[in-house]
Amino acid sequence: MLLERETEFEALYKAHYSHVYHYILRRIGDRDTAQELTADVFRIVWNRQDSLEGTPIPWLLGIARNVVGNEYRGRKRRQELQLRLRDFALHQATQQASGTSDAVIEALGRLASRHREILILVFWDNLSTPELAEFLGCSDGTASVRIHRAKKAFAKTMPSLHEANLETKRED
Repeated sequence: MLLERETEFEALYKAHYSHVYHYILRRIGDRDTAQELTADVFRIVWNRQDSLEGTPIPWLLGIARNVVGNEYRGRKRRQELQLRLRDFALHQATQQASGTSDAVIEALGRLASRHREILILVFWDNLSTPELAEFLGCSDGTASVRIHRAKKAFAKTMPSLHEANLETKRED
Protein backbone atom coordinates (compact mmCIF):
# COMPACT_ATOMS: atom_id res chain seq x y z
CA MET A 1 0.00 0.00 0.00
CA LEU A 2 2.74 2.47 0.98
CA LEU A 3 4.81 1.55 -2.06
CA GLU A 4 1.79 2.14 -4.30
CA ARG A 5 1.17 5.52 -2.65
CA GLU A 6 4.83 6.50 -3.10
CA THR A 7 4.74 5.47 -6.76
CA GLU A 8 1.58 7.51 -7.39
CA PHE A 9 3.05 10.51 -5.61
CA GLU A 10 6.30 10.26 -7.54
CA ALA A 11 4.40 10.12 -10.84
CA LEU A 12 2.29 13.14 -9.82
CA TYR A 13 5.42 15.01 -8.74
CA LYS A 14 7.33 14.30 -11.96
CA ALA A 15 4.37 15.14 -14.16
CA HIS A 16 3.37 18.42 -12.51
CA TYR A 17 6.32 19.86 -10.57
CA SER A 18 7.34 22.21 -13.37
CA HIS A 19 3.80 23.53 -13.85
CA VAL A 20 3.33 24.22 -10.11
CA TYR A 21 6.81 25.73 -9.80
CA HIS A 22 6.24 28.17 -12.68
CA TYR A 23 2.79 29.10 -11.34
CA ILE A 24 4.38 30.05 -8.00
CA LEU A 25 7.40 31.71 -9.60
CA ARG A 26 5.14 34.06 -11.60
CA ARG A 27 3.46 35.16 -8.38
CA ILE A 28 6.53 35.35 -6.13
CA GLY A 29 9.29 36.41 -8.53
CA ASP A 30 12.09 34.72 -6.57
CA ARG A 31 13.42 31.34 -7.69
CA ASP A 32 14.61 30.15 -4.27
CA THR A 33 11.34 31.05 -2.58
CA ALA A 34 9.38 29.49 -5.45
CA GLN A 35 11.31 26.24 -4.99
CA GLU A 36 10.61 26.25 -1.25
CA LEU A 37 6.93 26.96 -1.76
CA THR A 38 6.66 24.30 -4.45
CA ALA A 39 8.18 21.83 -2.00
CA ASP A 40 5.55 22.94 0.54
CA VAL A 41 2.82 22.28 -2.03
CA PHE A 42 4.04 18.75 -2.60
CA ARG A 43 4.43 18.15 1.13
CA ILE A 44 0.76 19.08 1.49
CA VAL A 45 -0.09 16.88 -1.49
CA TRP A 46 1.68 13.94 0.17
CA ASN A 47 -0.48 14.42 3.27
CA ARG A 48 -3.71 14.91 1.32
CA GLN A 49 -3.06 12.66 -1.65
CA ASP A 50 -6.13 10.57 -0.87
CA SER A 51 -8.44 13.57 -1.35
CA LEU A 52 -7.45 14.03 -5.01
CA GLU A 53 -10.48 13.78 -7.22
CA GLY A 54 -10.51 14.47 -10.93
CA THR A 55 -7.74 16.30 -12.73
CA PRO A 56 -4.64 16.97 -10.60
CA ILE A 57 -3.65 20.37 -12.06
CA PRO A 58 -6.57 22.43 -10.70
CA TRP A 59 -6.18 20.70 -7.34
CA LEU A 60 -2.42 21.32 -7.26
CA LEU A 61 -2.79 24.97 -8.34
CA GLY A 62 -5.47 25.50 -5.69
CA ILE A 63 -3.04 24.28 -3.05
CA ALA A 64 -0.29 26.43 -4.60
CA ARG A 65 -2.58 29.49 -4.50
CA ASN A 66 -3.16 28.93 -0.78
CA VAL A 67 0.56 28.46 -0.12
CA VAL A 68 1.37 31.69 -2.00
CA GLY A 69 -1.35 33.51 -0.04
CA ASN A 70 0.19 32.28 3.20
CA GLU A 71 3.58 33.51 2.02
CA TYR A 72 2.21 36.99 1.29
CA ARG A 73 0.44 37.17 4.65
CA GLY A 74 3.62 36.03 6.39
CA ARG A 75 5.66 38.67 4.57
CA LYS A 76 3.19 41.36 5.58
CA ARG A 77 3.26 40.26 9.23
CA ARG A 78 7.07 40.22 9.22
CA GLN A 79 7.22 43.71 7.71
CA GLU A 80 4.72 45.07 10.24
CA LEU A 81 6.67 43.49 13.08
CA GLN A 82 9.94 44.92 11.79
CA LEU A 83 8.39 48.39 11.59
CA ARG A 84 7.00 48.13 15.12
CA LEU A 85 10.34 46.91 16.44
CA ARG A 86 12.22 49.66 14.61
CA ASP A 87 9.85 52.33 15.90
CA PHE A 88 10.10 50.95 19.43
CA ALA A 89 13.90 50.85 19.26
CA LEU A 90 13.97 54.39 17.84
CA HIS A 91 11.67 55.58 20.59
CA GLN A 92 13.74 53.93 23.32
CA ALA A 93 17.10 55.02 21.94
CA THR A 94 16.19 58.63 21.33
CA GLN A 95 14.37 58.99 24.63
CA GLN A 96 17.24 57.47 26.60
CA ALA A 97 19.95 59.35 24.71
CA SER A 98 18.47 62.78 25.01
CA GLY A 99 15.56 62.75 27.40
CA THR A 100 13.41 63.63 24.41
CA SER A 101 9.74 64.17 25.10
CA ASP A 102 7.08 61.75 23.92
CA ALA A 103 5.63 64.48 21.68
CA VAL A 104 8.91 64.78 19.77
CA ILE A 105 9.22 61.01 19.45
CA GLU A 106 5.64 60.81 18.23
CA ALA A 107 6.27 63.60 15.71
CA LEU A 108 9.36 61.79 14.44
CA GLY A 109 7.28 58.64 14.07
CA ARG A 110 4.82 60.49 11.82
CA LEU A 111 7.56 61.75 9.50
CA ALA A 112 8.52 60.07 6.26
CA SER A 113 11.47 57.76 6.86
CA ARG A 114 13.78 59.92 4.71
CA HIS A 115 13.12 63.00 6.90
CA ARG A 116 13.31 61.04 10.15
CA GLU A 117 16.68 59.57 9.16
CA ILE A 118 18.12 63.00 8.31
CA LEU A 119 17.00 64.52 11.61
CA ILE A 120 18.32 61.64 13.66
CA LEU A 121 21.68 61.72 11.86
CA VAL A 122 22.02 65.48 12.34
CA PHE A 123 20.61 65.97 15.83
CA TRP A 124 21.26 62.69 17.63
CA ASP A 125 24.32 61.41 15.80
CA ASN A 126 25.72 64.95 15.46
CA LEU A 127 26.71 64.67 11.81
CA SER A 128 27.76 67.91 10.20
CA THR A 129 26.41 68.83 6.78
CA PRO A 130 29.58 67.60 5.01
CA GLU A 131 29.47 64.34 7.01
CA LEU A 132 25.80 63.89 6.17
CA ALA A 133 26.56 64.54 2.51
CA GLU A 134 29.24 61.87 2.58
CA PHE A 135 26.90 59.45 4.35
CA LEU A 136 24.14 60.06 1.78
CA GLY A 137 26.51 60.12 -1.17
CA CYS A 138 25.46 63.59 -2.31
CA SER A 139 26.85 67.13 -2.40
CA ASP A 140 26.97 69.43 0.64
CA GLY A 141 24.33 71.64 -0.96
CA THR A 142 21.96 68.72 -1.48
CA ALA A 143 22.51 67.58 2.11
CA SER A 144 21.75 71.10 3.32
CA VAL A 145 18.51 71.14 1.34
CA ARG A 146 17.53 67.75 2.75
CA ILE A 147 18.16 69.00 6.29
CA HIS A 148 16.00 72.05 5.59
CA ARG A 149 13.17 69.91 4.18
CA ALA A 150 13.35 67.49 7.11
CA LYS A 151 13.20 70.37 9.60
CA LYS A 152 10.26 71.86 7.72
CA ALA A 153 8.42 68.52 7.70
CA PHE A 154 9.10 68.11 11.42
CA ALA A 155 7.79 71.60 12.13
CA LYS A 156 4.54 70.70 10.36
CA THR A 157 4.11 67.62 12.57
CA MET A 158 4.76 69.69 15.71
CA PRO A 159 2.35 72.64 15.36
CA SER A 160 3.11 73.99 18.84
CA LEU A 161 6.84 74.17 18.04
CA HIS A 162 6.10 75.61 14.62
CA GLU A 163 3.90 78.36 16.13
CA ALA A 164 6.56 79.15 18.76
CA ASN A 165 9.15 79.56 15.98
CA LEU A 166 6.86 81.91 14.08
CA GLU A 167 6.28 84.04 17.19
CA THR A 168 10.02 84.20 17.85
CA LYS A 169 10.65 85.34 14.26
CA ARG A 170 7.95 88.02 14.53
CA GLU A 171 9.57 89.43 17.66
CA ASP A 172 12.94 89.78 15.90
